[in-house]
Amino acid sequence: MSITKQAGSAGGRTGDKVFSGAALGAGVLIMVVLFAVAVFLLVQALPAFTAAPADVTGGRGFTSYIVPIVVGTLIAAAIALVIATPIGVAVALFISHYAPRRLAQGLGYVVDLLAAIPSVVYGAWGASFLASQLKEPYQWLADNLGWIPIFAGPASSTAKTMLTAGIVLAVMVLPIIASLCREIFLQAPALHQEAALALGATRWEMVRMAVLPFARGGIISAVMLGLGRALGETMAVALVLSSGPLMASLIRSGNQTVAAEIALNFPEAFGLRLHELIAAGLVLFIITLVVNMVARWIINRHKEFSGAN
Repeated sequence: MSITKQAGSAGGRTGDKVFSGAALGAGVLIMVVLFAVAVFLLVQALPAFTAAPADVTGGRGFTSYIVPIVVGTLIAAAIALVIATPIGVAVALFISHYAPRRLAQGLGYVVDLLAAIPSVVYGAWGASFLASQLKEPYQWLADNLGWIPIFAGPASSTAKTMLTAGIVLAVMVLPIIASLCREIFLQAPALHQEAALALGATRWEMVRMAVLPFARGGIISAVMLGLGRALGETMAVALVLSSGPLMASLIRSGNQTVAAEIALNFPEAFGLRLHELIAAGLVLFIITLVVNMVARWIINRHKEFSGAN
């Protein structure tokens, strides 16, 4: 019996070592690949950084070329998060703590299916259906709220604007946020929830005191994952957004995002234009890296609370 236990223990230690080595190797491989991508983008982008301003698209240098599309990218992502975050968290709470079990299971499947729909489908829906439905609301905004810069007219006749792109992105990232938040809410300590209810708390008070504090870091992670998709989305934005110069108004034609700019122009690009687009990709790579680092910092600040304390 003792020999059998020792053999089993030795086999377990061997398995642990193999798994640990494989996990370490996978982590190192990911870092090597990311470093190689960064080096490639940097090397290929150098000609665009050092080119004469007159040779860069727009004729005023790379900074003047990249800033408008970076701003457009951030605006579209911000609109998506402002719309999708509260709705996604609310949907997740309804599925996890309010809906009957059978209804919750069905809604969970639907949310997961929505997260798997290809982005080109969302883009086609936004360009062919949503934009046509937003023409009159945009005109109303221009007529009644045009004194606000972001709603200044004239409203786009096609409604293919930054606000439309942001709404489409919100619909795309909402299932991701809702699905992840739902799984996190379901992991909230049952004893904490039962204790709150036993002390006389309402269901919402229980959620506010026992579920949301536990899930705070996970909610931030879900939002950041949605932000990453919104920043890098290509086809949906390319189909919905009418390219043009940077506009302060969200209901006028214009603006562009980095990912859509690359997708629309890369097939025909050559020479310096190709290096410009790769440099734009490097800028997007840096933005995504910074966002992930900030998200990790925020999550680390709030990880003191767990179901064990």
